Amino acid sequence: MPVHEWGSQDSDAPGLLLLQEIFGVSDYIKQRAADLAALGYYVIAPEIYWRLDDTSLDESDPEVMQCAMSIVQRLDWDLAVSDAVAALEYLRGRDAATGVIGFCFGGGLGFNVAAASAPDVLVSYYGSALPRLLKLAPNVDAPSLHHFGDADTFLHADDVIPSLRGAEIHRYPGAGHAFDNPMPAFHHADASELAWRRTVDFLARHLPTSQGTA
Repeated sequence: MPVHEWGSQDSDAPGLLLLQEIFGVSDYIKQRAADLAALGYYVIAPEIYWRLDDTSLDESDPEVMQCAMSIVQRLDWDLAVSDAVAALEYLRGRDAATGVIGFCFGGGLGFNVAAASAPDVLVSYYGSALPRLLKLAPNVDAPSLHHFGDADTFLHADDVIPSLRGAEIHRYPGAGHAFDNPMPAFHHADASELAWRRTVDFLARHLPTSQGTA
């Protein structure tokens, strides 16, 4: 499985498994990985679509969403979970603390991974698969942070939040689905900035690095 990495696997930095949106390990995901590495984490982002053919996407294509959805529909969810768990086990083998952070598709996948393999922390941005994964909530013991846009027409926070007991949850008025993604169709600047600050603070509290929040 191809895996992108930021930082050194030989360091004692906490490891973060970064799980992609439906657009794959895009420039946006790579930027978020670089942001996390700058905070002192060792970050890996596996290519979850690696078992599939014809997964290239052009984010400037007006039909990129339809193309991405067609890829996801071909994905074997259970294999995606096992692949992501394998990546987390690799991080755990470094004898350092581990966390999972996922966006959209990756937010739901990360929740499933947290239920299956117990990372030290979980951060989920508007996990699109959460509604069908709520039965796993009792198995997610890690300190968890969830972000939801109140104007999300794809994922309705009110249907999900009651099952996420014990998690830190933030809602963002006016923000739709994928509000952290810089694509103009999705981006909500205020929500993105605030959610990222909260993510950095949450990680500093529950998965601290030698650099702190500097």
